[in-house]
Amino acid sequence: MPTTSSPTVKRRRLATELHACRERAGLTIDDVAQQLEWSAAKISRIENARVRVLARDVKHLLRIYRVKEGSPDWGILVTLAREAHQKGWWYPFGDAMGESFRTYVGLEAAAATLRTYESECVPGLLQTEDYARAIIGSALTAGTDEDIDKNVALRMARQSQLTQHQPELWAVVNEAGIRRLVGGAAVMRAQLDRLLEVGHQSDITLQVMPFSAGGHAGMNGPFTIVGFNEPADPEVIYVNYSSGSLFLEKPEELRHCALIFNHLCAGALSIGQSREIIARIRTELA
Repeated sequence: MPTTSSPTVKRRRLATELHACRERAGLTIDDVAQQLEWSAAKISRIENARVRVLARDVKHLLRIYRVKEGSPDWGILVTLAREAHQKGWWYPFGDAMGESFRTYVGLEAAAATLRTYESECVPGLLQTEDYARAIIGSALTAGTDEDIDKNVALRMARQSQLTQHQPELWAVVNEAGIRRLVGGAAVMRAQLDRLLEVGHQSDITLQVMPFSAGGHAGMNGPFTIVGFNEPADPEVIYVNYSSGSLFLEKPEELRHCALIFNHLCAGALSIGQSREIIARIRTELA
């Protein structure tokens, strides 16, 4: 059980391992709740990584699960609990994020791969600051100018962090996302220039889904598949929508979403053709 760099991923890893320990011990959640005089809901939240768990509580659980005190597994799990309480780089932006998006940013911070489909706009990790400000400011929930500034700063900080640890980013963007005139012609020209620039980076693959493709596999909406280096950290699908977000982790959900993304890649323009359409739209804005 190797360690990871993100406290969010560490909490998720700890949750998975504690669930496995309980099952190996042949105990139900109700059994554990009764022995520790905790609520079953608390144990469920721990095993679903919905809450951070104190190291002392992990020790209580491990004793019930008959994990030998002082053993390697004991030490690793207690250390994970402590490290899961560390503050991630995004901590100063906490008031600009809801709980779900905070979790997503924590997963993104440790990602080895990011596969994303966007239907209406340029993906956040590829946005210029002016484009991001226009997108964020157009939302009904944009808030005050100060709120918008914080959210723009967060988006730029995410880009900076990913530049440092360089996950492989594969983005498929609907043609509407590069044609929609967000922020005016000057802002859009600069944004398209940015896409043309990043399209030459070895760790970024950018494809455009053209209108001419007609109906396609991604018409139910945008999503991101977050992948990690460690086998102990399975992929997560993040789906954001107007009133909330979802994290999908079941094997069948992962397989289905991966199949959708594969079909999107197959149906989209090639990398070279995608550069050509972006350049052509850029010229139209000149």
